[in-house]
Amino acid sequence: MILTCNYTQGILQGLIFAYSFEKLYLSRKKFQLVDLYKVPTRLYANILRRKGLLIGFAVLTTAIITFGFYTKKQQQHDQSDVELAAFPVIVPNMAWGFALDTLQLVHKTIDEGQSLSDILAALGIGSEKMQSLILQAGQVFDLRGMRAGKPLILLSKDSIQGIDYLVYEPSVYEYIVFDLHRDQSVQKFVRPVTSKVETAAGIIEGSLWNAMVDRGYSYELTAKMEQALKWSIDFHHLQKDDEFRLVYEQDYVEGKPVAVGNVIAAQYTTADTVFHSIYFDNGAQRKETGYYDLAGKPMNAGFLKAPVEYARISSYYSLNRLHPVLKYRRPHYGTDYAAPYGTPIVAVGNGTVSNASYTGGNGNYVKIRHNETYETQYLHMQKIATGIRPGVAVHQGQVIGYVGSTGLATGPHVCFRFWKNGQQVNHLKMDLPPAKPLPDSLMGKFAAIRDFYVPQLQGIHPVALNHATTTTDATATPPGQALKIDNP
Repeated sequence: MILTCNYTQGILQGLIFAYSFEKLYLSRKKFQLVDLYKVPTRLYANILRRKGLLIGFAVLTTAIITFGFYTKKQQQHDQSDVELAAFPVIVPNMAWGFALDTLQLVHKTIDEGQSLSDILAALGIGSEKMQSLILQAGQVFDLRGMRAGKPLILLSKDSIQGIDYLVYEPSVYEYIVFDLHRDQSVQKFVRPVTSKVETAAGIIEGSLWNAMVDRGYSYELTAKMEQALKWSIDFHHLQKDDEFRLVYEQDYVEGKPVAVGNVIAAQYTTADTVFHSIYFDNGAQRKETGYYDLAGKPMNAGFLKAPVEYARISSYYSLNRLHPVLKYRRPHYGTDYAAPYGTPIVAVGNGTVSNASYTGGNGNYVKIRHNETYETQYLHMQKIATGIRPGVAVHQGQVIGYVGSTGLATGPHVCFRFWKNGQQVNHLKMDLPPAKPLPDSLMGKFAAIRDFYVPQLQGIHPVALNHATTTTDATATPPGQALKIDNP
C-alpha cells in the first residue's frame, strides 16, 4: 500500500511540472534563458489556479492504479482456485485404522486346531518375538476365544519384506492389531455401535418363521419378538391371517446391521383379539424391567406357554391315548413338544428343583416346584443341564436340560407335565392368576413410553406377501422414532 501511494505521488508531481512548464513556454513567443529564474514562481501560480482540477486528476489516477492492482490480485486468486479444483479429492479406503490403498492385504481364517503361536510361526516370527507378542496378547484378550473360522487379515507395505500387521477379529464389535515389526505390540480396538429404532410388520400365512424370513427379517428379530409376546401368544398354534407389528432397536457397526436390541413395542392381532407388549426399562432398578401390557400389568403371568422354542406339539394331554411304545391305551398327562436333539429346554417359571434324575419310563427328567400350588416336570431329556440338581433355585427361561429320547420315547421330544395342588392338569387350558401391575410411582414413566410407541405401532400397515407387488412392498414400514428417558 505504501509503494502504491509513493508511485502515485511521483506520477502526480511529474504531471504537474510538465503541465505548468508547457503553459509557461507557450505563453511567450520567444523563450529566453534569463526567464528560467521565473519558472518556480510561474509553476506555483499555475498550481494554485488549477488546484481543483489537479485534485480531481489525482483521485482519478489513484483509483485507476488501485483497481489495476486489485484486478491483478483477483486474477491470481481465480487462477489459483482453478488450479486446485483441477485436482480430484481422493478419500482413502480405511479399515482397522489403516489406509488400505498404501498396503497389500490378504484375508485368511483360523484353521482347525491352529493356535496363536502356530499363526505367528507361519508368518516367520522368531521365538523371542513370538513369546513377547503372545504374552501381550494374553493381557489384551482371551486367547481361548481364537476359534477356527475366525477372520485374520495380513497387511504389508512390501510383501517381499514380510507381513507388517496381523489383524484378528473376534467379533464385529472389536478387532486386535498385532504390530509385528516396528513396535512389536498388541492393541485392542472397539468399534463404536450406533442404534436406530426401526419397524417391522407382517401377516401370518403359514408359520411365524416363514412370515419373518420371507420378508427378509432376521432369525434374531423373530426370537426377540417371541420373547416379547411368549406369555400371551402360543406360537405353536398361530392362525392364518394373524398380524404382527414391531418397533425395535437395530444396532449398526460402520453402517452395517449387526444385532437386534430390544423389541420396544409389539402388537399381535389374532381374530378379534389384540395383544400389546411394551418394554419398560427401569434403569438400575432391574426388578421392574420387562414387558407389560397397556395397563401396566406384566406380560409374565407366572409361566411360559411352552418349555421349548421353535417346536411343534406332537401329542396332547389325553386320558385315553395309545402309547407309542407300550402299544396299549392309557392316560397321557403331559403335552409332547417335538424338537431336534439338543434343543434347550427351559424352566417355564421361577422355582426350586425337587428332582433331577433318571427313571426307566421318564428317562432323564427334571421336576420343579414353583410355589405351594404349582409344579412342572420335563421328561425324556438327552441330558440334564450342568448345575441342575435338587435344591437349586432356577429362574424363568433358564436352560435346565436338552431335548432327547431317553426312557419310553420313540423320537426326540420333551413331555411337559403340569401339577396343580398335586394333580396333573392340562396346562393349555389353565387360567392362571394375573401378575401384579407396576406400582403407581412408576406408572407415569411407563405411560410416557406407552403413549409414544403405540401410535407408531398403529402407523404400521402389514401387507400379505401374496397381495404385494414385490417383497419390498410387503416389508415397507415407516421409520421408527426413539424416546429419550433418563434412568436413575
